[in-house]
Amino acid sequence: MGFLLRWGFAFGLLAATYNPTAWNYVRWAEANWPDQTPLAVLIGLVLLTVYIVFLTAILRGIGALGAILVVAVAAALVWVLWDYGWLDLRDPTANTWIALVALSLVLAVGMYWGIVWRRLTGQVEVDDDDA
Repeated sequence: MGFLLRWGFAFGLLAATYNPTAWNYVRWAEANWPDQTPLAVLIGLVLLTVYIVFLTAILRGIGALGAILVVAVAAALVWVLWDYGWLDLRDPTANTWIALVALSLVLAVGMYWGIVWRRLTGQVEVDDDDA
């Protein structure tokens, strides 16, 4: 259940930032920039902060190589789905949703990997602050 919550939050974050509909931060900020610049900047900074938290967790959890591997697995899955004819990649709207799902999976795996690793190895978290 924890992974699904993290994936849902990651997908929501990405979709709120940009998606093919008119309901996203990028389109809203473009349309309202002249009238609501301070609010657009504030929301943009909040989104940036959340992205930094996610990226920091990913780099600490699975590292850059791990993130690249998760992206590669997601890309291979898309390739298999396309090769079997279950996915049509000529639709830009569908491609955007596919990218959002794939990137949200990368974010969720990065956030959840530390928990999985501790369960698999039986590792207990210990602080080494002997200052």
